[in-house]
Amino acid sequence: MWIPTEHEKYGVVIASFRGTVPYGLSLEIGDTVQILEKCDGWYRGFALKNPNIKGIFPSSYVHLKNACVKNKGQFEMVIPTEDSVITEMTSTLRDWGAMWKQLYVRNEGDLFHRLWHIMNEILDLRRQVLVGHLTHDRMKDVKRHITARLDWGNEQLGLDLVPRKEYAMVDPEDISITELYRLMEHRHRKKDTPVQASSHHLFVQMKSLMCSNLGEELEVIFSLFDSKENRPISERFFLRLNRNGLPKAPDKPERHCSLFVDLGSSELRKDIYITVHIIRIGRMGAGEKKNACSVQYRRPFGCAVLSIADLLTGETKDDLILKVYMCNTESEWYQIHENIIKKLNARYNLTGSNAGLAVSLQLLHGDIEQIRREYSSVFSHGVSITRKLGFSNIIMPGEMRNDLYITIERGEFEKGGKSVARNVEVTMFIVESSGQTLKDFISFGSGEPPASEYHSFVLYHNNSPRWSELLKLPIPVDKFRGAHIRFEFRHCSTKEKGEKKLFGFSFVPLMQEDGRTLPDGTHELIVHKCEENTNLQDTTRYLKLPFSKGILLGNNNQAVKATKESFWITSFLCSTKLTQNGDMLDLLKWRTHPDKITGCLSKLKEIDGSEIVKFLQDTLDTLFGILDENSQKYGSKVFDSLVHIINLLQDSKFHHFKPVMDTYIESHFAGALAYRDLIKVLKWYVDRITEAERQEHIQEVLKAQEYIFKYIVQSRRLFSLATGGQNEEEFRCCIQELLMSVRFFLSQESKGSGALSQSQAVFLSSFPAVYSELLKLFDVREVANLVQDTLGSLPTIVHVDDALQAVKLQCIGKTVESQLYTNPDSRYILLPVVLHHLHMHLQEQKDLIMCARILSNVFCLIKKNSSEKSVLEEIDVIVASLLDILLRTILEITSRPQPSGSTMRLQFQDVTGEFVACLLSLLRQMTDRHYQQLLDSFNTKEELRDFLLQIFTVFRILIRPEMFPKDWTVMRLVANNVIITTVLYLSDALRKNFLNENFDYKIWDSYFYLAVIFINQLCLQLEMFTPSKKKKVLEKYGDMRVTMGCEIFSMWQNLGEHKLHFIPALIGPFLEVTLIPQPDLRNVMIPIFHDMMDWEQRRSGNFKQVEAKLIDKLDSLMSEGKGDETYRELFNSILLKKIERETWRESGVSLIATVTRLMERLLDYRDCMKMGEVDGKKIGCTVSLLNFYKTELNKEEMYIRYIHKLYDLHLKAQNFTEAAYTLLLYDELLEWSDRPLREFLTYPMQTEWQRKEHLHLAIIQNFDRGKCWENGIILCRKIAEQYESYYDYRNLSKMRMMEASLYDKIMDQQRLEPEFFRVGFYGKKFPFFLRNKEFVCRGHDYERLEAFQQRMLNEFPHAIAMQHANQPDETIFQAEAQYLQIYAVTPIPESQEVLQREGVPDNIKSFYKVNHIWKFRYDRPFHKGTKDKENEFKSLWVERTSLYLVQSLPGISRWFEVEKREVVEMSPLENAIEVLENKNQQLKTLISQCQTRQMQNINPLTMCLNGVIDAAVNGGVSRYQEAFFVKEYILSHPEDGEKIARLRELMLEQAQILEFGLAVHEKFVPQDMRPLHKKLVDQFFVMKSSLGIQEFSACIQASPVHFPNGSPRVCRNSAPASMSPDGTRVIPRRSPLSYPAVNRYSSSSLSSQASAEVSNITGQSESSDEVFNMQPSPSTSSLSSTHSASPNVTSSAPSSARASPLLSDKHKHSRENSCLSPRERPCSAIYPTPVEPSQRLLFNHIGDGALPRSDPNLSAPEKAVNPTPSSWSLDSGKEAKSTAGGGKLPSPPVPPRPAQTASPARHTSSVSPSPAGRSPLKGSVQSFTPSPVEYHSPGLISNSPVLSGSYSSGISSLSRCSTSETSGFENQVNEPSAAPLGSGPGYGGGSEEPVRKESKTPPPYSVYERTLRRPVPLPHSLSIPVTAEPPALPPKPLAARSGHLENGTRRTDPGPRPRPLPRKVSQL
Repeated sequence: MWIPTEHEKYGVVIASFRGTVPYGLSLEIGDTVQILEKCDGWYRGFALKNPNIKGIFPSSYVHLKNACVKNKGQFEMVIPTEDSVITEMTSTLRDWGAMWKQLYVRNEGDLFHRLWHIMNEILDLRRQVLVGHLTHDRMKDVKRHITARLDWGNEQLGLDLVPRKEYAMVDPEDISITELYRLMEHRHRKKDTPVQASSHHLFVQMKSLMCSNLGEELEVIFSLFDSKENRPISERFFLRLNRNGLPKAPDKPERHCSLFVDLGSSELRKDIYITVHIIRIGRMGAGEKKNACSVQYRRPFGCAVLSIADLLTGETKDDLILKVYMCNTESEWYQIHENIIKKLNARYNLTGSNAGLAVSLQLLHGDIEQIRREYSSVFSHGVSITRKLGFSNIIMPGEMRNDLYITIERGEFEKGGKSVARNVEVTMFIVESSGQTLKDFISFGSGEPPASEYHSFVLYHNNSPRWSELLKLPIPVDKFRGAHIRFEFRHCSTKEKGEKKLFGFSFVPLMQEDGRTLPDGTHELIVHKCEENTNLQDTTRYLKLPFSKGILLGNNNQAVKATKESFWITSFLCSTKLTQNGDMLDLLKWRTHPDKITGCLSKLKEIDGSEIVKFLQDTLDTLFGILDENSQKYGSKVFDSLVHIINLLQDSKFHHFKPVMDTYIESHFAGALAYRDLIKVLKWYVDRITEAERQEHIQEVLKAQEYIFKYIVQSRRLFSLATGGQNEEEFRCCIQELLMSVRFFLSQESKGSGALSQSQAVFLSSFPAVYSELLKLFDVREVANLVQDTLGSLPTIVHVDDALQAVKLQCIGKTVESQLYTNPDSRYILLPVVLHHLHMHLQEQKDLIMCARILSNVFCLIKKNSSEKSVLEEIDVIVASLLDILLRTILEITSRPQPSGSTMRLQFQDVTGEFVACLLSLLRQMTDRHYQQLLDSFNTKEELRDFLLQIFTVFRILIRPEMFPKDWTVMRLVANNVIITTVLYLSDALRKNFLNENFDYKIWDSYFYLAVIFINQLCLQLEMFTPSKKKKVLEKYGDMRVTMGCEIFSMWQNLGEHKLHFIPALIGPFLEVTLIPQPDLRNVMIPIFHDMMDWEQRRSGNFKQVEAKLIDKLDSLMSEGKGDETYRELFNSILLKKIERETWRESGVSLIATVTRLMERLLDYRDCMKMGEVDGKKIGCTVSLLNFYKTELNKEEMYIRYIHKLYDLHLKAQNFTEAAYTLLLYDELLEWSDRPLREFLTYPMQTEWQRKEHLHLAIIQNFDRGKCWENGIILCRKIAEQYESYYDYRNLSKMRMMEASLYDKIMDQQRLEPEFFRVGFYGKKFPFFLRNKEFVCRGHDYERLEAFQQRMLNEFPHAIAMQHANQPDETIFQAEAQYLQIYAVTPIPESQEVLQREGVPDNIKSFYKVNHIWKFRYDRPFHKGTKDKENEFKSLWVERTSLYLVQSLPGISRWFEVEKREVVEMSPLENAIEVLENKNQQLKTLISQCQTRQMQNINPLTMCLNGVIDAAVNGGVSRYQEAFFVKEYILSHPEDGEKIARLRELMLEQAQILEFGLAVHEKFVPQDMRPLHKKLVDQFFVMKSSLGIQEFSACIQASPVHFPNGSPRVCRNSAPASMSPDGTRVIPRRSPLSYPAVNRYSSSSLSSQASAEVSNITGQSESSDEVFNMQPSPSTSSLSSTHSASPNVTSSAPSSARASPLLSDKHKHSRENSCLSPRERPCSAIYPTPVEPSQRLLFNHIGDGALPRSDPNLSAPEKAVNPTPSSWSLDSGKEAKSTAGGGKLPSPPVPPRPAQTASPARHTSSVSPSPAGRSPLKGSVQSFTPSPVEYHSPGLISNSPVLSGSYSSGISSLSRCSTSETSGFENQVNEPSAAPLGSGPGYGGGSEEPVRKESKTPPPYSVYERTLRRPVPLPHSLSIPVTAEPPALPPKPLAARSGHLENGTRRTDPGPRPRPLPRKVSQL
């Protein structure tokens, strides 16, 4: 049976449990569990990480821990009773764990590893704490380390700052908010600004001296030198090196390194240097022979210097190499370091041995104890300590020192009877009074043990040597008296013996007769001469002699004689026991000279402070001793001396001696009667304040009042103890009288001079320190009243500018911080005074920092939820006094401009934060009663309104993100909790006072605005928190957003008809609230929109305003990342449900649907924009959104914004053409007007004309970069027209030049033709704008099918590529997945006119093949019916799919949706016809290229001929004969008669072409290919016989067109050639199967003249690339077609293979080839290798004087593009004459100028050009009109049966063509009757006029669209505008038109075709 647990409540899982049993709870090791029930070794409970899932688990898997339970029962909470640091560590490490793994994923390796180390450290420390064996201090230390590491990790991971008190986390509910703020501020400061260490230490480690020729031992001496004062500031660090330059004692590492301690911050500056002096120990001369001298001397070697500033930049531990210098003359050695520092290069140079000193230096910061802890390794090995010279900045009590520093400065010696100067060495000894030498008290420096004697270094031949060597003599105090120092001087010989001869000595006593030590300073000592054998051991012989020239004892003549030689030393004593001051000694020995007491007390002020503090206790005893002796006589003097000493301790240098004085008062002070004298003198001084003119001394007294009171109180206590409390009343009276005097002095106002107020300020600053002393003797209330009276006596009339006011405030501050104020009784007495002063200062906005500090302290004492009566009363007083002024202060300081300085700004933030914390504290303490009292206290509604507006504004300020640092979430949550509580109280007042007739919009608006920004705060978005943090917040505060949301809803409902005031203003804010992903909040807030719609409907009959505002805000909010799919569904469902019963339901549904659709698109857009790179998805999504804004919402501004977003995306992706088209959309919205436009996006304020001009130029630039020059030309012309109309010829000239450059680029630069791919996106997982739609995409340059497919799969990594091209079924559409179907499609140019013209260069044609494409085609071969194994052509059908797009490509996107698809099946016969047509076209192209020398070699033609002839012989064409010419087929398909005839024609035509091709081949074939050629000729005759061809004329009536000079000539237009009685063939236009006919060949002319005249034949240049681009049909014949091929499907096996399972392998192979993208197919006879076209031949037209002549040397561009179809004729008739009548120039087929439009054709604004005047290098181009339902590919020859014209082969002749605006198809539809064109003057009189069908050519460069599809989906800016008159400029080439349009009429009935006119051809 399950029993609820009593004690087993909390545990940790020690082994993972999989929960496989029924009701089992799955647990991971380390999880914490809360246990609810137990039963037979099992527990039931839940894991704390997921409290919603409860289950059972074995008790053995859990380790129980102690815990306490809150709220026992159903909702009980378990809190582990362990150290709070452990709890925090555990939860923090859990949070870090997850984030740590994410660091690895995000590749933040550095932080990942650092955090890993820290986590391991914390776990180790946690183990130590849990074991519990640590001492109290060690535990404290471990916790400090833990919290430091936790804080570091939290900061690195961007987690919250944790407020702590003594290492434990603080619950913000348990302390006041001001205290919480201070804790946060303290931790934040600690984190931000590391505390500057006041003391610093320099660690020096000597490594080695690197030198080429050492050979001698060295001494290295380090010290610190102040170059500013020219003196050393530290002792020396002394180190000996061996002969190799390494430290001499390797076993004693402490001798190699030293720590220079106690450097103050002032000493870390660039003029402090580390100096290193190196002394060698050896022979006198460095290069002397070894046997020259055996005695060793100390000799100068070199010096190195380094500025300490070089170490401040970084604490590097790397070794430094210091250069070692030597002085040029030895006499300068004493100042070599100064010379190096000053860079006096002439006085020193590098040592001869080029030595380098390797040292390691490091600056350490902090006090020495801290350094010991942090660098324990340094201290554990041992390190010598090098002190500063003298006392450190701060003298610590108890510090014992007695160091005498002696500097051996210099000497002056006589020659001593020698010709050269002496080599002097000084030896020093310390001799005690007994005459014995003191051992081991001469220290050369730290690092070296002290020695008994010292030898100076020797300067060679120098009678005035200067040494400047510093020595330390740490002589004990007891040895000082009677001791002296003796200096002996010896001459060091350089001769072989090397002896040292004594020639003199000096001495100096350490202490004078009166007990004073040797004074500090330089002493000139007398050098007493002596002999070598003089015995100096007997000190009595010389001690009576004079020792110093300053102190000549008596008139001893000996002394005078010795004065020529002198020796100087400098002494400096640093002692805590000995003094050099006689006055000090006199004072301490006052009893021996009672008569000197007055003088001694007077001189005390002149004695150095360090001397006084050294003997502090003795001095104080002396003073009180004197006071006891004679208080009448010395009372005032002793008082003054005491004041002097007390004030001395205020100095920072002696600050640490205050505890010494405190100890003295507590333990040693014995003056029980002193209090009377002290009070008396103090009162005397206070009474004299007002009259005294000089206040300095009085101020000194007032400064010392704290300690004076301490002495008074202690004295009184001693007296009470001694006498049993006698004279208590008298004492109280004295104190009262003293304070009365104080009050009187405080109440005085200073007249004129500020001396009095300064004294008042001094008193006030030290007065609070007296409270604690008074409390020792008086009751709390008494003291409080005394203080209140004293502070209250300050003058009431105050000027806040007065400096005294700041001091008063500081006094108040200290009072609040004092022990007195902590007592509730005294607090109630003092609070009114405190508040009065605070109010006064806040009112004037002065001393805000101090005010904030005082207020914080006031609130720190009032704990939260303290319901004591006294606290409630205090709150009453504070609310009444300060709430209003506090609000005003916060408003004032937050509205001020922030100061610029960083320290000032910090201060500013501090004060704001503190005031905010005070306000929050106050509000949190306020109860219902307080709120009620507050609201009742307002007399009028105006006052209440002002108060509410003020507090709402302050709350808005508090919510600002910058109010607190970003990691202060704890503080923010507390603040929000206070705000929401207050708002709930105040909303009642709002409802009661400001509704109905008292409605006040401003206050309600302020309320709603506050509520909205409250909900939107970042710190309340719980979804962004970690689970543990979210759980904590919810447990403590709940979800405050929902609470506030409910409040908003309730307040909104109260508004009634006043709601209208807030529509539409509040739509945006409320929408922002509903976008927060909190379901409850959304459910509460979304219905408000229904309410708004309802009220708006009532007011204006619609809700357009609501709709507009919703749409505007949605865009901006969703782009910021707000909202999600759930919101879209919720918005839709809630509002639809709400409006079900409304009368305006329909319009409501429409609005909701629009908004929902917009959300779909915005969400897609946002998701796409998260991707890093620009891809099709981003662009497609932007296009979708842009169109939605234009078509559905008609939001012009949003539309334009998205145009520019799309433009930026295109530029980023380098889609320059698309970028240009995109910008055109904006351009179209503008007119050429002077209307001013506002600043928008990146555009400045400008006129519409200027912006349109700017856009035009940007678009032209992008078209240029995208190589879409034709479109650029049109825009150049448009803008040129504008310049023309404004007579801006300068810009016009530039524009014309630009236009010309674009023409040049068309002709000179290479353009790649992109491939096009059809992409289907199927499945519900695709974004809305792609879902279940198909698109055609324009590929990138060089991008083939495989690359494109890979790119799409990269963009959609979750998509599955479909392996077939069939249309998917419904299951795929509805699947929860992504399917991609991709295959290549062929573009079908809408206008074939330019492509069909002969003589148009391929560079121009290439543009029309792939631009302005609406239609694409894709063929799929399949077998229908039974397949004939012998001849598969019988059943080989082709399924042809045509795709029509919503817009033409290229456009504003690289892909557009397919709007319509048509599927047509082509019969086997139609397929065969197309295959033959394509092959014939290919052959003609190759032959033409070969003729015009465009081929580098003849291989492509050879392969093609071989492929066709060989295939024909082996069954190629014959298969068609077998399939379609047999009787059975003809009988069973009577309707195919014409087609069969057409097929026969094509076969015969092919034979003619082959024959002519062989003739051309024979002329150019190289010798080694002759056998192949012969074989081809033989096979051709076999083929002809198989076709039954004997003579061509027998089969086909010959055409009257002949090759001139007997050679066949290419004709420009092929005419349909169906046999009919009148010789004209007409094919009805009723199906896609009507094919263009081809002219017949004359066999005779072919055979007789072809080979002879081949070299004279000219033809249109063709690119052999077209051959390569052909797509094979799946036929076994090699006669493959470009357009009946299989698609490039994304499939491993071709679909055709699946469609026809019975195909042989050979056929399958042919299909697999067809599935390759065109440029990857294998080369064969059908796929020849492309070659470079050779130069084109140039011709000049003869007889046309009006035409410009072309330079015959010009060459055509050499770009291989798809071929231009050409008609063929073998007629041998003459060419038609061309006439130049009328002087009109034909237009060029390059970008046209505007022409008159005449009919509403397919696009309203595009107008066809009239072909421009041809240059002689181009042939005439006949108009042609394709079949209306048949779009031919670039490779097809597409001559229409309705075309009539000349069959002449005048290749270079110039004919006139008509101009048309419409296509032939539309022409037939729209204009059933058309008049024929009148004969113009351009045709000769007697000749027949060829009747031409006008071409259906849209403007070659217009970006046009089809009216049959969509009204205006594409920009029309590129189309030619209608112009009534040409501009007033000289005629342009375009202005000459050919013929006149007659009202736009067109011929629809072609009529009989006339015979062609003979023409002349000029052969150049």
